[in-house]
Amino acid sequence: MRILLLGSTGTIGASTLRALIAKGHAVTCIVRTAHPDSPMPTGVAWVYADPCQPNAWPDSLFDGEPFDAVISCMASRTGHPKDAWAVDHDAHLAILNTVKAAGIGHFILLSAICVQKPQLAFQRAKRAFESALIASGLNYSIVRPTAFFKSLSGQLERVRRGHPFLVFGDGQLTACKPISDDDLADFIAGCLTDVSRHRAVLPIGGPGPAITPLDQAEAIFAHLGQPLRIKRVPIRLLDSIIWLLTTAGRVIPAAAAKGELAKIGRYYATESMLVWDATQERYDSDKTPSHGKETLFDAYARWLDGETLPKRGDHAVF
Repeated sequence: MRILLLGSTGTIGASTLRALIAKGHAVTCIVRTAHPDSPMPTGVAWVYADPCQPNAWPDSLFDGEPFDAVISCMASRTGHPKDAWAVDHDAHLAILNTVKAAGIGHFILLSAICVQKPQLAFQRAKRAFESALIASGLNYSIVRPTAFFKSLSGQLERVRRGHPFLVFGDGQLTACKPISDDDLADFIAGCLTDVSRHRAVLPIGGPGPAITPLDQAEAIFAHLGQPLRIKRVPIRLLDSIIWLLTTAGRVIPAAAAKGELAKIGRYYATESMLVWDATQERYDSDKTPSHGKETLFDAYARWLDGETLPKRGDHAVF
């Protein structure tokens, strides 16, 4: 198939590009510039333009053989309300209108499972675009992954330096089914041909049972051959930080931005990344589908044994 890919220089976008190439698809990526951390594979068409400004894409993009699908792995980097609505909603809406006019019939969107219970700006922005995509008349596949390995790698280095693993509450307030970059990319690429994933909202996690932060800590210390050491952080501490930053943010814009990040941190500290059963009003691991082969603990073992840790960047919520 001919695929138009957006967000190919991001973590999941780069993995999705590799998966598409492995499956023999012809891929065109729209990127602002060549990304130093993402080597450009051969055999891929690169269009240098702003992915968020489809009105400025070159006219030649849609000449010749039509695209079979567009895949968007783009997302706002900060989660700040202005950024979230600009990228997760407005830019995607403009892209939707452009690809629809170009006759592309299938739109595959990388979303997030946290939009089930939207409380934050980026969640509301994503959810609003999901609704627009569903109503567009196009064939769609909306992929809602649970948790990324990279987002759960932040405490490995501090534990290796001799510090305890930090948990909120008792470490069992939340649970998730993390999915690796490659397994998620394989699932996204599979949406092209698996008709059961068409016109569908698709929560997806990795293999194995749901795990809690306490489970993560136990796995890390067990691999290191050390006794478990954890430090409990009360949720009320996060509430106090949010209040202080929000109050200061009324006059200091930088504090407001940090307050928004603290709200995101609190959300992930108190909400599980699993399918939400609205009838039972609880998260349900059994209803959260699994895909792939690699577990988070497999990745922990590789990183603790010396493999380079992933660069977290804006994933460093905690």
